[in-house]
Amino acid sequence: MSFIRKKSMEFLKSFEVPAKNPSEEAQRRWRDAVGTLVKNRRRRFRMVPDLDKRSQAETQRRKIQEKLRVALFVQKAALQFIDAVRKTEHPLPELARQCGFSVSAEELASIVRGHDTKSLRFHNGVDGIARKVAVSLADGVKSDDAGLRAEVYGANQYTEKPPRTFWMFLWDASQDMTLLLLAFCAAVSVAIGLATEGWPSGMYDGVGIMLTILLVVMITAASDYKQSLQFRDLDKEKKKIDVQVTRDGYRQKVSIYDIVVGDIVHLSIGDQVPADGLFIDGYSFVVDESSLSGESEPVHVSTANRFLLGGTKVQDGSARMLVTAVGMRTEWGNLMETLSQGGEDETPLQVKLNGVATIIGKIGLAFAVLTFTVLMARFLLGKAGAPGGLLRWRMVDALAVLNFFAVAVTIIVVAVPEGLPLAVTLSLAFAMKKLMQERALVRHLSACETMGSASCICTDKTGTLTTNHMVVEKIWASGAAQTMSNAKGFDQLTSSMSETFAKVLLEGVFHCSGSEVVRGKDGRHTIMGTPTETAILEFGLAVEKRARIEHTGAGKLKVEPFNSVKKTMAVVIASPSAGGRPRAFLKGASEVVLSRCSLVLDGTGNVEKLTDAKAKRVASAIDAFACEALRTLCLAYQDVDGGGGDIPGEGYTLIAVFGIKDPLRPGVREAVATCHAAGINVMARSLPLDKHTLVTNLRGMFNEVVAVTGDGTNDAPALHEADIGLAMGIAGTEVAKENADVIIMDDNFSTIINVAKWGRSVYINIQKFVQFQLTVNVVALMVNFISASFTGSAPLTIVQLLWVNLIMDTLGALALATEPPNDAMMKRPPVGRGDNFITKVMWRNIVGQSIYQLVVLGVLLLRGKSLLQINGPQADSLLNTFVFNTFVFCQVFNEVNSREMEKINVFSGIFSSWIFSAVVGVTAGFQVIMVELLGTFANTVHLSGKLWLTSLLIGSVGLVIGAILKCIPVESGSDASDRHDGYRPIPTGPSAV
Repeated sequence: MSFIRKKSMEFLKSFEVPAKNPSEEAQRRWRDAVGTLVKNRRRRFRMVPDLDKRSQAETQRRKIQEKLRVALFVQKAALQFIDAVRKTEHPLPELARQCGFSVSAEELASIVRGHDTKSLRFHNGVDGIARKVAVSLADGVKSDDAGLRAEVYGANQYTEKPPRTFWMFLWDASQDMTLLLLAFCAAVSVAIGLATEGWPSGMYDGVGIMLTILLVVMITAASDYKQSLQFRDLDKEKKKIDVQVTRDGYRQKVSIYDIVVGDIVHLSIGDQVPADGLFIDGYSFVVDESSLSGESEPVHVSTANRFLLGGTKVQDGSARMLVTAVGMRTEWGNLMETLSQGGEDETPLQVKLNGVATIIGKIGLAFAVLTFTVLMARFLLGKAGAPGGLLRWRMVDALAVLNFFAVAVTIIVVAVPEGLPLAVTLSLAFAMKKLMQERALVRHLSACETMGSASCICTDKTGTLTTNHMVVEKIWASGAAQTMSNAKGFDQLTSSMSETFAKVLLEGVFHCSGSEVVRGKDGRHTIMGTPTETAILEFGLAVEKRARIEHTGAGKLKVEPFNSVKKTMAVVIASPSAGGRPRAFLKGASEVVLSRCSLVLDGTGNVEKLTDAKAKRVASAIDAFACEALRTLCLAYQDVDGGGGDIPGEGYTLIAVFGIKDPLRPGVREAVATCHAAGINVMARSLPLDKHTLVTNLRGMFNEVVAVTGDGTNDAPALHEADIGLAMGIAGTEVAKENADVIIMDDNFSTIINVAKWGRSVYINIQKFVQFQLTVNVVALMVNFISASFTGSAPLTIVQLLWVNLIMDTLGALALATEPPNDAMMKRPPVGRGDNFITKVMWRNIVGQSIYQLVVLGVLLLRGKSLLQINGPQADSLLNTFVFNTFVFCQVFNEVNSREMEKINVFSGIFSSWIFSAVVGVTAGFQVIMVELLGTFANTVHLSGKLWLTSLLIGSVGLVIGAILKCIPVESGSDASDRHDGYRPIPTGPSAV
């Protein structure tokens, strides 16, 4: 036994793949290990990437990138020569002319795609292009014209593979080789039966098998199709991206798929460029084109280089863009076609269960061969002793041999658990759909599974543990701190500052900002930007209202957007309060800005020297704000000589210190406590570099399963490196979301706990299903083999075995793999890396239940007639029907038993999963129909009420056996696999310190 276990463990090592970014070598290794023992390759590997297609797609992607690289980096002279040789005319379509446009879609697309500066100059630059597409650069597209523009210039949609229909899934389900063999046997059986027994009795057995095969195929296809619809809905959610545009003169958010040619798009750090376009204006604008060209060097976009390609990422700065090409007229559209090829990486649990299915399949094949051999041997021995011996063969003999072969094939159908790896997909699809309702979008299948093993969560405080709705709670200005959360504080502030001070303060607040105050169609002000910037701008609007002083618009001469490394942002404006002269403003982390100040502005507007004593008082105010859990920012300014060149590094005049409050989210304390109870450490880190270093060390040195949150572009490396990257859906940039495995749609830490809970639920549900299926497998194989050995016939017919296979495969997966999580799952530590999936407790339950069922069924087969007082001409049929009925009800109650692997009360929360209740009800109901109404096809006869009650009682005793088994202690070991669910106990006592 230990030898077999050792060999099994060695074999299963081929089925170990990392949860994230598995190598092609590891992926091919487990596929090769599966071998040819697969009943239905099309279905079993439906959710597994096609590595050959993926390789072809990668080759195609590289070709597109090479084409772009040539277009972007070959010398100008060569490009001009190529353009001269290949100059293409782009006639204006009549529809475009009638709609008032004077440039074709193809010509617009070619200008940006080829970085054709000559053509851009020919059209009089961006202003000329705007006129030809009939759009105002100030007011943008008219919303009423968007549909017309999409008709003329195309929609921002990409070519996608058409969704698979139900008939495709039906075709896949019918490709099961064992079912095809059984269908062939059934057809031969019908032919022989009609020849020997005539119509209609000769066709019953064969037609019964065919109808059962059809039922199996239909139910399997329906289940798979339902899963595909769930994944299709999730894919739609994944592709939802909103961008900011100016339409009808107002700034607003629209879906990336609603972008049309002529739209004015606002871009900032972390955004994905939604389409091809031209730079209108902006500051320090840098994009990453590596996703298209493969080149890692950032590209500076300005009035000297106006070309922007869809699919690239904004690395720094902000800008406005005029959209010139959308959808499949962009290179990104062509690339998107290749990116969808090959499928998503398989999950570790899917791979592991493929290994388990392969081992069980080999055992089942051996039993099928043994059963066929025993049946044939007994048949031949019997025939040898009959008149005519082995030389005389009749149609009835051929039918008997065909039946033996069909039984052997059916044993393979039952024994090879194709449903094991597919149950993971079913459970994940169900969990992902539920998580979507709970505001968590799972981008990668493996993330939901891996999150159940998370032992450490590195999270941001701002926006995740807090509400992310910030307000200026306190401000230090004019030498004193004031509280802004009440009217008295505002009155004290406005009364203590002069008009000069107020103008400088408001200039800094409104112009030194990456956000913008926009007026909506209803006339109300809306602030577009980050929560921190929003808080300061809301403060500025309140000051304007109370002090009756409005800030004046000013031209920006130079902008340095906020950068998490520098921790500051800066701007140079032509200041109205300084007579139009250049003035620089600096805003950012308090300790950074304060260190660059040498002066301070008092309440009267006069500038004073920032002495050491005054600097200490400011630092004390900053510390006091921080002690009240306020986020602090400093604002400073400096008048600049000359024409507004470089932004000064020091010598600034301090204006104010802001203390910004971000209240703790409701339920966060309880969520963190839940994490601790679940053995999950929670660490709050703010710097992206800290996160990446921490994640690397925790995974490498301590073998932790690490989840990390992030929302900024600089968080992308940590999100990519972590076992589970969690991006914020509200505050997160598109770059952060693209590198994440799960998007937390409401930015709430409690939602992260729900993801962990569902991840654990997936793992435990699959364990329940495996325990149930292995028990059915063992009993079905042994019953048929033992019966064949002793009686020369299989007690379970082909139709009955197919029904049993449906119960334990598709229906069993539906019942057990979709149970919702419970709070008890978060009161145990997480699963460790490399823990055994089938635990000792599971083996205890499988072996115990199998022994009980085998003993009961064996006694019934050998002594059933006398025990049940069955006699008469139908005694054999009645006994076989009773054995079949008892076997099925043993599995129904075994299914209920499998809901809890260690708890005695298996009925707790049973009605919380309507799917489980429905499956059990349908199974029991259809069993009645098979026995009482479909006897001709299912080889069953009518059972009396007494026999029905006896079947139910024998099956229900399995619940008592299950309770007794759970009282048997399982030997404890040092590893996590000794617990029923693979969880290792939390260390306690002095030795744990």
